[in-house]
Order: sequence, then structure tokens, then C-alpha cells
Amino acid sequence: MKSCLIVDDSRVVRMVAKKILQELGFETSEAEDGKKAMEACQKAMPDVILLDWNMPVMNGIEFLRELRAYPGGDAPKVVFCTTENDLAHIMEAMGSGADEYIMKPFDAEIIQSKFSQVGIL
Repeated sequence: MKSCLIVDDSRVVRMVAKKILQELGFETSEAEDGKKAMEACQKAMPDVILLDWNMPVMNGIEFLRELRAYPGGDAPKVVFCTTENDLAHIMEAMGSGADEYIMKPFDAEIIQSKFSQVGIL
């Protein structure tokens, strides 16, 4: 079973994503900020990470840069899931190592489509 780490400071967003991902056959874990997400990755690297941008403690882009520099941190597919939808943010995310980008709000069809595009489904 493939694993997905859901990183978002919103409990509601994590709940919705968890429900969708479990229906798609993923084992899920959660983190409410980038620091906790990094700690989770250091314990067990997931197959894919659904990542929010704006979070306290460590934001999504800081987490992504730290993840990609960490040994084995190049392995997980990273899909940003955020309200930041301007070209500058998208380019920064992709340039920092993101594999795909989803706009909030999202639904099961969007997640399934993006996860298929990155080869995780």
C-alpha cells in the first residue's frame, strides 16, 4: 500500500484529504506544519506528500527545500495543495522540487488526476 503524508495546518483540510486518499487506497499520516512533517519523513519516508504552502513554524516551501536536501528526500512525489495560485508561487514551488500543484478547494477527481500525472496512481 502506498503512503501519503498530508501536511496542512487546517484540520478540516487534512480530514477531507485523508478521506479521499484512503478511498484511493493510500495509507495516510498527517502533520500540521513543515517541522512536524520533516520529523515524520525522517522516521519513515512516504511515497507522496500533499503539501500546503502557508503554515506556522515551517511553511511548505521551507519544508520542501529541507526535504529535497535530506538523504532520500528526493524520493517522494510532492504535490502542493494551496490557495497560492499566481505564476510566481507555482514557479517557486516547481523550482524547489515540487512535482505537481493543486489549487484549493480540491476534490477526489483533482487529486486522482494529479496523482496519476506524477505516476503515483
